[in-house]
Amino acid sequence: MKKTFQLIAMITLFAGCGSSAHIEKSWRDPEVTVDMAKLNKVLVMALLKNETNRRLVEDQLVAMLKGKGVASYNYFATGIPDDKENETKQKLKDDGFDGAIVMCLADVDKDVKYVPGSFNSFPVYYGHFWGYYRNSWNNYYQPGYYENTKKYTVETNVYSLKRDKLVWSGITTTVDPQNAEHLMQGVSATIFKQMKKEKFIVN
Repeated sequence: MKKTFQLIAMITLFAGCGSSAHIEKSWRDPEVTVDMAKLNKVLVMALLKNETNRRLVEDQLVAMLKGKGVASYNYFATGIPDDKENETKQKLKDDGFDGAIVMCLADVDKDVKYVPGSFNSFPVYYGHFWGYYRNSWNNYYQPGYYENTKKYTVETNVYSLKRDKLVWSGITTTVDPQNAEHLMQGVSATIFKQMKKEKFIVN
């Protein structure tokens, strides 16, 4: 069961980097506020099909948690058990986990858009026939062109162990990130800012 480990959560994410990610919507449990100073251990899961990207992203998020994060690919070295939900919950509690974050690439939308042509500023030579003739029309008008874009939608869910339920959720979109690392770095910074703005996390 993929949802087996979406149990617990509280997270701090590095906010010192720039981000091209945009929050589409978010939700928080109004009864939950996370004090980052009191966190013990956080399980980090990136649900990506590409194993290399998954490990890269989880390592990046673990580093942001400054000693409190544990990558799921390390914790579940032999794979994630699908049929032992209760046993896994208890193991996480016994191992001292009080938080986890699950990030999932929900959608990739490919699009082609037309960028219309544009005129440069009015040239001084345009008012005279010979000046215009010598410099040519092409120096004045920039033709339009088609541009391929990809929009990545990432879903981030945070769960409480004690409450055993979802306490924060956010949807972000990013257009044409450089790579998976850049994508998740931008998402991390964006959701951290949103959590702070909503006062879901403090300190």
